[in-house]
Parts: sequence; C-alpha cells; structure tokens
Amino acid sequence: MACFIVPAAEAVVTTVIKKTSEKKEATNIFLSKIGWLNNMLWGGSALLAFEHLWHGEIVPWFPFLTNAANPVDMAEMLAEMATSGVGMAVLVTGVWAVMVKACENMEKTPVKEAVAEKASI
Repeated sequence: MACFIVPAAEAVVTTVIKKTSEKKEATNIFLSKIGWLNNMLWGGSALLAFEHLWHGEIVPWFPFLTNAANPVDMAEMLAEMATSGVGMAVLVTGVWAVMVKACENMEKTPVKEAVAEKASI
C-alpha cells in the first residue's frame, strides 16, 4: 500500500547528507559511500512505487493512495508502513553497512600485506 514511503523518506535524508558531505572532504568511510545507500533506497522505492501503481494502489487523484481515503484502510496502511516499510529501510541500511565494512576491510588488506612484505626484505 504505502510501504515504499518509508525508504523514500530515508532516501531524501541520505540525499541531503550526501549533498552536505560533498561540500567538505569525507574522511569517514560511511560518508564516502553514502551514495551507495542513496542509490539503493531510491531504486527500491521507485520499484515499489511502480509495483503499487501497477496494482492500482496509487491513483492520479487526491489522496493518491487508495487506502488513504477510508479511515479504516488508513490505519491498515500506517501499520504496513510501520512494519514493512521500516523493516525494508532497516534491512537495506544494514546490507549497505555490511558492504561498506567489507569494502573497508578489502582496502586495508593489501596495505597490511605490503607492509609485512617490506618488513621481511
């Protein structure tokens, strides 16, 4: 119904963070890779919005979401946003954090090997 709104809202926040971190040098590995998270969130939100549009849950007239017109359906929609939407946003952010950590470890490994090799010479 409206589960894509939560990741889309997080994508707006990450876009703002990305724009502000571009102005200053990002020394934090997570800030330097925030674009990955941004792309993952925007892409997932766009696909989910298209899927909801395809199934007729999004309409081109106000209130745009079919379940927002009826108070009973709106409660169900908000519950879905709180469970599925938040769950998806947390999962995507967690996967991104693991990706960044793995990338950081991969970048450090050759340096450690080169230092050990130089020390043995």
